Amino acid sequence: MQRPFVRAAQLASLRANDFEVLIVGGGATGLGIAVDAASRGYRTALVEAHDFAKCTSSRSTKLVHGGVRYLEQMQFGLVTEALEERAILCENAPHLAHDLAFIVPRYHWWEGPFYGAGLKLYDVLAGKRKGTASRMLSRAETIAAIPGVREEGLLGGVEYHDAQFDDARMALALARTAASCGGTIVNRARCESLVKDEGQVVGANIRDEETGQTFRVRASIVVNATGVFVDELRRNDDPSAKVSLEPSRGVHLILPQRFLPAQHAIMVPHTDDGRVLFVIPWHGRTLLGTTDTQVNEVHVEPRASNDEIDFIMRNAARYLASAPTRADILSVFAGLRPLARPSDNTSSKRVSREHTITVSPSGLVSVTGGKWTTYRRMAEETVDVVMETIGLEGRTCMTETLRLHGYDANAGLTPGLPEPRRMYGSDQHELEKIERADRFHAAPMHPNLSLTASEVIFAAREEMARSVEDVLARRTRSLLLDARASIEVAGETARLMARELNWNDAQCAASVSEFVALARGYLPE
Repeated sequence: MQRPFVRAAQLASLRANDFEVLIVGGGATGLGIAVDAASRGYRTALVEAHDFAKCTSSRSTKLVHGGVRYLEQMQFGLVTEALEERAILCENAPHLAHDLAFIVPRYHWWEGPFYGAGLKLYDVLAGKRKGTASRMLSRAETIAAIPGVREEGLLGGVEYHDAQFDDARMALALARTAASCGGTIVNRARCESLVKDEGQVVGANIRDEETGQTFRVRASIVVNATGVFVDELRRNDDPSAKVSLEPSRGVHLILPQRFLPAQHAIMVPHTDDGRVLFVIPWHGRTLLGTTDTQVNEVHVEPRASNDEIDFIMRNAARYLASAPTRADILSVFAGLRPLARPSDNTSSKRVSREHTITVSPSGLVSVTGGKWTTYRRMAEETVDVVMETIGLEGRTCMTETLRLHGYDANAGLTPGLPEPRRMYGSDQHELEKIERADRFHAAPMHPNLSLTASEVIFAAREEMARSVEDVLARRTRSLLLDARASIEVAGETARLMARELNWNDAQCAASVSEFVALARGYLPE
């Protein structure tokens, strides 16, 4: 019988069993590996020190894409692979990922043939799964599609298609899919150290972050999928291990919808540093990003610099009819990309997102690099390496056609359904049950947020949310959509969670306090 996706049951399984595959890290990479391994029938466990997608994997640009900028770098193989994975992801999780049209505005005569030819190549590389083809737009068509665009000097535009998703909700869907395939998935379970027998890794010492208790988990192989923290576990295995990553920080701004009152996104082809910049409609807001700043240290909560905020606003203003100001910013969020360390002094914007899989002499498998779009391919290759490393019975990968938790072929077709609610897919029925039991649970908790009490209750009851932050930052995207409003609903969120998780007053107050301190960092100075 399938264990419910509640932490107590998953933790009990982690403590009671031995596993063939133990994955450390609950971001896109680790969760993808857990789904792949569990769906192949291997005894699989995953531990995450914080919450699922706490770090990098919840702070992306919310795009599933082939990487238009890689065309300029002539990395056609990487683009083709990513476009194939884009199609697979949209087919397996249509409630979470969907087509999004982009427009490159043209202000110079040469931009038409230049960008048009490049995006036609993008169509070709997508092959049989290319979807809607790119096309040239007139000035009038461009203004109609993106009414927030700067009209002065506008000649027209080039339209192409990629996909958009909700990264944190995707991570949760992967966690629940892995659990439904028999995997044991636990958040707030930290890998304190590796366990070795005659020099070989045979498990890990795990600390339950909620009780402080430490226990040993035995496994045939341990996979290090800790993203920007991958070198910490590598050094636990081998203190002489060299640095394998050169992380960079990506910053995004959230503005009101009025800056892009459209269903189309804008792709800014060249910024001050040579990157592309996106202006995207997302959950009834306008998302701007991203930067690419090399960093020397990694943190769980990276912060945007004033220069990065100014960079985004300055470059976006060149394409928007109304230039944004700091007063318009609803939220600022930053994430660290786990870029594989280059062999020379190449800047981070030139470093490929291709991943690497290494096996240490002790048998620790470490995965570095990669991106959300190709998470499934990375996972498949990693599990193949795992099978080869420890001689597991070879089993075929199942994930190319595996529907993710919440799969709903009719996602987004319900009239009037807000985009955040569409992300629940088939779980929408569970929310409706909560709302039928108490109609007040269906009402928005704040005039500037679509958040409902039913979503808070469901997050605590069924989605392993263990803190106010889990609910407002990741189970719902309230913190990213409006940091000030999320602070204002933190108290009520905690009270609703307390009924589900049996918190006392002190626990309730502590969770609110921790969230408010965090959320203030999402507001510009």
